[in-house]
Amino acid sequence: MSSMTLAAAGAALEAIDRVTATLVEDRVASRLMAKDSTLWGHDAEAEAAVRLGWVDLVDASRGLVPGIMELRDSLRAEGVSRIVLCGMGGSSLAPEVITQTAGVELTVLDSTDPDQVRRTVGERVAETAVVVSSKSGSTVETDSQRRIFEATFTAAGIDPLSRVVIVTDPGSPLDASAREAGYRAVFNADPTVGGRYSALTAFGLVPSGLAGVDLDALLDDAEETVEFLGEDDPTNIGLRLGAVLGGTSPLRDKIVFADEASGIPGLADWAEQLIAESTGKLGTGVLPVVAEECAPEILAGDDDVLAVRLTAPDADIEPVGNQITVSGSLGSQLLVWEFATAVAGRLLGINPFDQPDVEAAKTAARGLLDAQPESTPANFVDGAVEIRADGGLLGDASTLGDALQQLFATLEPNGYLAVQAYLDRSVQSRLEDIRSPLASLTGRPVTFGWGPRFLHSTGQFHKGGPAQGVFLTITGAAAEDLDIPERPFTFGELITAQAAGDAQVLAGKGRPVLSLHLADRTAGLDQLVQVVSHLLSGAAGQRAVNENGTP
Repeated sequence: MSSMTLAAAGAALEAIDRVTATLVEDRVASRLMAKDSTLWGHDAEAEAAVRLGWVDLVDASRGLVPGIMELRDSLRAEGVSRIVLCGMGGSSLAPEVITQTAGVELTVLDSTDPDQVRRTVGERVAETAVVVSSKSGSTVETDSQRRIFEATFTAAGIDPLSRVVIVTDPGSPLDASAREAGYRAVFNADPTVGGRYSALTAFGLVPSGLAGVDLDALLDDAEETVEFLGEDDPTNIGLRLGAVLGGTSPLRDKIVFADEASGIPGLADWAEQLIAESTGKLGTGVLPVVAEECAPEILAGDDDVLAVRLTAPDADIEPVGNQITVSGSLGSQLLVWEFATAVAGRLLGINPFDQPDVEAAKTAARGLLDAQPESTPANFVDGAVEIRADGGLLGDASTLGDALQQLFATLEPNGYLAVQAYLDRSVQSRLEDIRSPLASLTGRPVTFGWGPRFLHSTGQFHKGGPAQGVFLTITGAAAEDLDIPERPFTFGELITAQAAGDAQVLAGKGRPVLSLHLADRTAGLDQLVQVVSHLLSGAAGQRAVNENGTP
């Protein structure tokens, strides 16, 4: 039996009733679990043939556990009590949710912000071991993070080789160089599993196990789920969830997640990457929006929005309107959402295993790093905020509030706003609080992503999905820049190039982009929060006038 439950209402229930029977008739479940690469059409067949290792990896993953446990015990005996994970996208989001759910400490460094890197590297050095995770072995963020950690260990009189653990695909550049260098341990992941489907591979298990997670229990949970996912049956929860994600008609392409005491913190963030990067391409896709309980998008009931309420297994919560409620244990959730996303890809007519537009932003960033162009002058400055935009977006705007309103005016009735913050997320985390006010202010779904990590998730949807997005990019002056050992650029230059490169690609695709640079992070953040609050109050007052004739 499944340890997951799903209840649906409205358009979600209609999609289940209409689509699931066809999925059963086409034997999608059994073919998927048998690794049938023809499920997504001819164009996707070659990619799918080498990306389906996740459907039956539990036994192979169990083989990793003894080595992980042995290493954990050995590190602890040497006084290591802090595990830091350097990884991006699928390499970090799954371990983050796994460890948070288990209640064990894992420090995730998925940023190139100088302030965040410096603080993470400088804490409890004598007690720290680092897991460097990169599927390709050439990810610029993780390579830079590895270099600064190694320099820090060396400066503290610690052999860096004894404190660095590598997770990568067999045969990658990092695999070869790490083994030759003699790092503490090198774990290989299954090369037939894409990054966003890798939660139960070495990418998810190594950092989680070293941090203290019971890996056997996690894999036992997932194994129970495998037993029913291959059944061609209308009660198969993987088919039903896939029908909800990709089968509504007309397509509700904004999926708003609200965690209502699910007991699995971070699940929505992990699912955001999985769904956005898998489906957002060829001008279609489903945009996940990580929100909060009673978010404006859920209450508004717009025709293109469907709500996913993540609840506790014993919660007695019925979906209303166009919603589903989902509950379950962690291992089941991870596997079922992966399965359902693959099913949704079939329904949408896309390849759920490639990410053709992710590389564009990387290429643009590399070009800017190589060229080191002068900074583009601000269109104007308001207080602690420098405002930049291309073309005629700003009009006659002369204040931060004006600039924001000019951006919001470009939103189409089916559009969304993406806020992209290239800042220290552990310090500037209250910036996330503007998401809900912006949704109320614009009347449209608002996604919030920390750069550069969102480039490995929703970044694919922004460029490859429907041309519906408008973009608010926020950068900030670091307290002090930080050199990257043996590299011709600094962390500050890297994150600046990543932000500018992504904005360049978005603008090249005709997406409106407003860039805000906080010359003083604290003052600029306070100013931005106050301006959004002021605009929201003004909009509420105007609505009252329109509805009642009086304020």
